[in-house]
Parts: sequence; structure tokens; C-alpha cells
Amino acid sequence: MNYETTITADAAEPLGTEVDGATIQPTRSGVSLKPFLIGGGILFAVLLALAAYFAFAGADPASSADDESQAPVVTVVAPGRTTVSGTIEAPGQIAARRTMPVGVEGEGGRVVSVPIDAGQWVRQGQILAVIDRSVQVQQAAAQAAQVEVAKADAALAQANLDRASQLVGRGFVSTADIDRLTAERDSADARVNVAEAQLAELQARNARLNVVAPAAGYVLTRNVEPGQSVSAGTPALFTIARGGEMEMLAQVSETQMVQLANGVPANVRLAGSDKTFSGQVWQLSPTVDQGTRQGTARVALPFSPELRPGGFATARIEGGSMTATVLPESAVLADDEGPVVYVINEENKATRRAITIGRATEKGIAITEGLSGDELVVQSAGGFLNPGETVNPRRAET
Repeated sequence: MNYETTITADAAEPLGTEVDGATIQPTRSGVSLKPFLIGGGILFAVLLALAAYFAFAGADPASSADDESQAPVVTVVAPGRTTVSGTIEAPGQIAARRTMPVGVEGEGGRVVSVPIDAGQWVRQGQILAVIDRSVQVQQAAAQAAQVEVAKADAALAQANLDRASQLVGRGFVSTADIDRLTAERDSADARVNVAEAQLAELQARNARLNVVAPAAGYVLTRNVEPGQSVSAGTPALFTIARGGEMEMLAQVSETQMVQLANGVPANVRLAGSDKTFSGQVWQLSPTVDQGTRQGTARVALPFSPELRPGGFATARIEGGSMTATVLPESAVLADDEGPVVYVINEENKATRRAITIGRATEKGIAITEGLSGDELVVQSAGGFLNPGETVNPRRAET
């Protein structure tokens, strides 16, 4: 069976193809749609490539910003240069300026009385302790009697010589007898001198039994009680501050020692007290301790009951002024080569800088060499940085 189908343009609506939002109508003459489809695909691919290009090109700055944001943030300061006050603050102890230990000068014995106690003033030669002298007094009395015996013998010898001299002219006494009597008289006089010298020695020994003050001053310690037996080998019985003069032994570093001189004023404040005492440096130690690298500045102070030797105190000593860069203590590091800081350069990279430190102040540490004051110095956490490391600096808030 044969079927015949006839399609006419009038019987159906023409079919269209939509490309990129536009509808392409086929012609009645039967033109092909393939070229239009290929062109549309090419156009779509070009648009897609342009979109990808701009997308990736725009991502590069963001990626760079992300890398920079990952750098460690450090706080920096631009210290500049300031005038550093010459005040040096140093700890130390109160002490007597001239300490006099007082002990037994004589042979010693049993202590009978101690009329002086610690905390009292004494004058030169004042008796501090009395030692029993009953035996020595009897010895001195016996020696005084020997002096009288020697004087009597000398007087008798002189009388015998005088009588013999009167008889020598009559021939009753020879010249030899006169010479003998003269020698006896001279020997008796010499025995008198010996006896008197021995008596003076005993009296001097007895006088030394008393413990006396060698100079006027303030008694700091008393280490003897009545009934105690003492001798020349006994440790000091008393300690006296001559004239009551006190001082503070301020411990200063060897770099601070060169900034001080004798006569500079100082204020001393006792531990636990707000009261200050005015004085001045009267001596700088000629040596520096090899272990601590410190020396002693001796500050002379007038007497005051509050100044107790051995007590802790702090001295503020005037040492002149200087212009220097001041950094907080957290910015200063130390290694085998000495003190260093980290400086941030124009490329935001950390660089190591060796410095020389000076005196410590209330605001920080003065830097005498190594910085001009215009640099950006890492304020803290410098110990976690490496030379050449890129950082993100942030200025410290003032």
C-alpha cells in the first residue's frame, strides 16, 4: 500500500531556532541553521574566557594582601632623644662611718660593773666597764712599801757617807772607805728608782683594767655583762660609732661609678619609710667587685636615731644630665655579644642592632650608642623575631 504525504508551507507554522536569546526563522527556501549554531557557540566561549580572565586577574591583589596580612604584627616605638636626668638610684645599707671596736687592753679579770648600755652617748676616756682589781691593788700596795724601804736604805747610806766624810780629815777613815760608802749610797738611790718604776707599772696595769671609750661617740653594741670573765683575747666588748657619724653604702654599677664624684648631693630613704635624709658622697670605692661588677659609693649622713646600722635603704644620687635615646626595658635584649634591639627598616624587615646601654631611669633604659632615635624599634617580643623577617609594624599607643 502506498501513502503520499504532502507538506506545504501553508499547512504549518515555520520552526525557529533560538540562539543567544534570538530566534532564527528558517526560510521557505530550506536554508541550513548549522552556521548560526557554530557562531553562537564561539561567541559564548569568548565571553566565558573573558569572564575567567577578569576573575583570575582580580584575585591576584587579594592574594598578595592575604600574604601580607599573614606577617606577624609587632609593636614599635620611635623613641627620639630626650634629656635624661642624672639621678642614680642605688640600694644599700646603713652603717657607721667610723666604727670603733672596744675590748680589754690589760690582763683582764672578772667584770664588776657595766655602767654603759647600747644607744648611749659617751665621751672620750669615760669608763665603759669595771674589772675586779682586788689582787692588783694589794700588789700595788706592797710595791709602794718597797719604795719606802728603798728610800730608807738610801737615806741611811747618805748619812753614813756624810759622817765618814767628816772623819776622813782626822785620819780615822780612809779614802777607800769613802769610796765604798759612796757606792753604797748610789746603789740605794738606784734601788729607790727601781721600786718607784715598778710601782708606776702596777698602777698603770691597774688603770688599764677599766674598759674606757677611746673617743666620743654613740654606743652601737654591748657584748659584756657583770660577772663575765674577760681577757685580752676576748672579742670586742663594745662597738662605738665615732662622733655618731653614719653613712650609707650604696651599691652602684661600674658604668655609674664614672658618673659620680666626691661631694655630690644625695637623698637617702629608709626601707618602709617615706622620710628622707640629706647627705653627700664622701668616698667612692677604688675597686669594683669582679663578680657583681659593682662598686660602693659611701654617702655621709648626720646622726639620727632612725639611722640604724644594718638597715636597708635607697639612695638617689645626683650624677649630671645627658641627652640619649630612652627605650622600655622590654625592647632591650641581650645575647653573647651584648645588648641588642630589633629595628624595622623601610621594607618592614626586622634587623638586629647592637647598642650600648647607659643609666636606668624611671622611663626606661638610656641608650648611649647604637641608635639615633629616629628608628622604629620593636617594643616587645623581639626575642621571637629573626633577622630579615618580614613583619607588620604597629606604632605603640602613647
